[in-house]
Amino acid sequence: MTVENQQDIDGILNAGRIVADVRDAMLEAIEPGMTTAELDQLGAALLERSGAVSAPRATYNFPGTTCISVNEEAAHGIPGPRVMRAGDIVNVDVSAEFEGYFADTGGTVVVPPASALKVRLCHATQVALKRALAEARAGAPINAIGRAIQRTAKSHGFKTIRNLAGHGIGRSLHEAPEDIVSYFDRRDTRRLREGQVIAIEPFLSTRSTLVDEADDGWTLVGHPANLSAQFEHTLIVTRGAPIVATLSRSAAR
Repeated sequence: MTVENQQDIDGILNAGRIVADVRDAMLEAIEPGMTTAELDQLGAALLERSGAVSAPRATYNFPGTTCISVNEEAAHGIPGPRVMRAGDIVNVDVSAEFEGYFADTGGTVVVPPASALKVRLCHATQVALKRALAEARAGAPINAIGRAIQRTAKSHGFKTIRNLAGHGIGRSLHEAPEDIVSYFDRRDTRRLREGQVIAIEPFLSTRSTLVDEADDGWTLVGHPANLSAQFEHTLIVTRGAPIVATLSRSAAR
């Protein structure tokens, strides 16, 4: 969507604040021995308390409130009996609707103790998101976002997953512009417009550049030995720095 008034801006910011709080609470709660279903139950309780509705459940009938992906799983992991163990890399993706507005966010942590590789992977993905955000301004080419992500991945010795991408958002979970990819596509001539609401989500990986759907019909996985990390923000495009709706409360101060 494109915001048209202060009500739209406030709506995106309110939805963003909710999913950011849930994301941070879930990432903080992860510990060895916890199942992904237990972690999802925390997210469900927090969303319900806030009055928000799980976007993947409402939009796609996803069998969980949030997406939780572990180790070889890159995205759309179904919460269930899987136990998170020391050294696992865990991604939490939270999207929700609140009072007619949608926001989407994600983050990745390593269950202690963390290897140097996994720490570096998470750090590089955070840097990629930061550099991508710097490219998100009115009039800028959309493919500059992918170029920033790809360059960051390469400089840190990682790959990008090419068939996972950011997207427009606002009045629904997925809107135009679609396919805001994590690599430079010279064929993409689209430009960002002032007021557009988009979600940027770089996926960096150790081995795979493509992921496939698992037998459960949801989870996206690469090579069995692949590891990946994702960080995601929902933002409003302006002529200058974007308005990021899903910052952590500490970062937003």
